Amino acid sequence: MPAEQETLAPLSTPSRAHGVEALFSHGRLVAIPRKEARREQLLVHLAGTLFERERSYTEREVNEALLTVHEDCSALRRYLVVAGLLVRPRDGSSYRRGR
Repeated sequence: MPAEQETLAPLSTPSRAHGVEALFSHGRLVAIPRKEARREQLLVHLAGTLFERERSYTEREVNEALLTVHEDCSALRRYLVVAGLLVRPRDGSSYRRGR
């Protein structure tokens, strides 16, 4: 009996379907989540994978990075700024990683 129990997965193992990777197909974002909590997970992932902490980016560079995952780069850029994951001066001249 103990051998059979070893082959069972622990009940607390989170399903991969609930991870951010479930939002992607072939490296592309399928859709921007409408639910705020799910979108926040995505945005944290994008900020962490596409943008370096101590680097300044132009709007064009931000757009180019976001276009690698989804065609609506302006929506993603706006969500990242509103969430504080990208910060910019009032004139919009540059972007940096936030929190």
